[in-house]
Amino acid sequence: MTKSRIVPPKIWLCAWMLTAWLAAAAAAEVVDRIVAVVNDDIITMSELEQTSRAYQDASGALRRPKSDKAFLRQTLEELIDMRLARAEAKRRGITVSDKDLEQALQDFRQRHNLPDDAALAQVLGQAGISLNEFKQQITDQIMQERLMAVMVGAKVKVDEGEVRRFYDQEFPKTAGEMMHLRIITLPYPPGATHTQKEELQLKVESLLKEARQGVSFEELRRKHDLSMQDLGFIPVSDLDPQLAGFLKGLRPGETAPVKSPQGFQLIQLVGRKTGQPQSFEEAAPQIRRFLRTQAMRKEFSEWVKGLREKAHIKIML
Repeated sequence: MTKSRIVPPKIWLCAWMLTAWLAAAAAAEVVDRIVAVVNDDIITMSELEQTSRAYQDASGALRRPKSDKAFLRQTLEELIDMRLARAEAKRRGITVSDKDLEQALQDFRQRHNLPDDAALAQVLGQAGISLNEFKQQITDQIMQERLMAVMVGAKVKVDEGEVRRFYDQEFPKTAGEMMHLRIITLPYPPGATHTQKEELQLKVESLLKEARQGVSFEELRRKHDLSMQDLGFIPVSDLDPQLAGFLKGLRPGETAPVKSPQGFQLIQLVGRKTGQPQSFEEAAPQIRRFLRTQAMRKEFSEWVKGLREKAHIKIML
């Protein structure tokens, strides 16, 4: 049996930010077109590609992105549901205040050590997303959560016996290794020529040399105007197995390059530590929220089917 995992929002968001530059490189090669019409709204291919790459890492950081057509279709169905939910939330007068949005953005910036909107905009730019577009995504997410709470929240109860069963049977209780990682991303320019790829490789080798001579990642970022993310400590079990094996050979403070079809990443292993297992009392609130959210999403998905039956939806994927 495959065990369910509780994925903290920090891990999901870190994963999204790390892989967003892949979406930017790929999206640049997509000839944009409409892939779905939802009542008076549209969904474009670039939006679908971008969202699918973000979703692919929702189950764990640093997973390799897939280009599976079935997954694209699944993501499109979720985007359609989100558009229907957004319209219904607006119809019911559910809103997100400027204060609520700013608090959500502030929480996001704090988790990722981003001092202000300018720093956030620079990171989002690696994914081809403007700050206004990101704010709209956050707003839509908050609106959908509020709509879900209104429509199905009262129906969902979490049995304490289920909380205990989940802890006993599925909650990871062994102490696992964690790695603190910093990432500098260097994507190829859109439609990169062979010469441009060679030039980027030479730049990576030069940066790697500086890092190995003791130049900090922060200095490299400022000196060369690069994009850097500090992921903090993340469980090794959440890493792609091949990447985890690769990083296992690094000592704290060492930096190594990773090449992909989209460009390069310089990954620095800042440090390692062993995570501490949680007692039932410590884990119960987290498990309770997780089980309630799962149950609410299931109920909400059934409720959204009613919106679909009344909507005009045309899929062109």
